[in-house]
Amino acid sequence: MEIWIVLGIIVAIAIWAIAIYNSLVNLRNRVRNAFAQIDVQLTRRYDLIPNLIEAVKGYMSHEKGTLTAVIEARNAAVAGLKQAAADPSNAAAIKALGAAETTLGGTLGRLFALAESYPDLKANQNMMQFQEELASTENKVAFARQAFNDAVMSYNNACQNFPSNIVANNFSFKHAEFLEIDNEQKREAPRVSFG
Repeated sequence: MEIWIVLGIIVAIAIWAIAIYNSLVNLRNRVRNAFAQIDVQLTRRYDLIPNLIEAVKGYMSHEKGTLTAVIEARNAAVAGLKQAAADPSNAAAIKALGAAETTLGGTLGRLFALAESYPDLKANQNMMQFQEELASTENKVAFARQAFNDAVMSYNNACQNFPSNIVANNFSFKHAEFLEIDNEQKREAPRVSFG
């Protein structure tokens, strides 16, 4: 009779551990799925930037430093996105992506601030269209980033709360990093008045 009780306890513990393990796997996959949405939106944003540069090149020929800075920041952000997309639970890659996004946002802000001093450029239909598309994409990025950070919070809570932390620690479930972008108040797409 005692053997059945001990066996029952062992089976119950095994079922409990399997359930927690599966829950942690599901949460980790939600983090990856949420990051995939960020990947889609940031890729769209990065694809718009070369077209924007082409639209302003003719008007801002003597502002090559700013144009070069935007291109370099975009390329760094693309590289950061590829690294983070390979493993969204890699904290260093997520931090690097956040830093690259902060830099890109700053250089785009400088580009749009300079565009203000070119009346013909401000009135250019292509420039207005790219500005509108970038603003729309920025909103989508913000929503996707919020969903990602929510998924990260749920996953990290499960990895840190007792008793699931026992399973998480024994099966190497690592802490995931939030995607944070410095100067969050300035994260909105740069506003340019064409009117």
